[in-house]
Amino acid sequence: MSEDVEGVVKAVVEAAKDGDMTAARIIMDRIAPVRRGAITAVTLPTIESPADLTKATSAILAAVSEGELTPVEAAELGKLVEAHGKAIEITDLHERLSRLEASR
Repeated sequence: MSEDVEGVVKAVVEAAKDGDMTAARIIMDRIAPVRRGAITAVTLPTIESPADLTKATSAILAAVSEGELTPVEAAELGKLVEAHGKAIEITDLHERLSRLEASR
């Protein structure tokens, strides 16, 4: 098939143009795939330090209790907050280590 990729693509496009819905679905799945998950619009506070993490998780919990987020959506946002917290922690440790090494 690798020798005739262009021919295969042309055949699928022509089939779609001729009304073959399977061919049309193949093309649409490639150029406009179905979005996984819903768009969630929730305002979270800026997270710049570990102290801000509880503010973010509190906002997520409040959004769930107010019906703005489902528990599943909240869990996904919680994972993002957790990952951001780890990034802050790693950055903080790196800066502290750099200062210690520089003071030697």
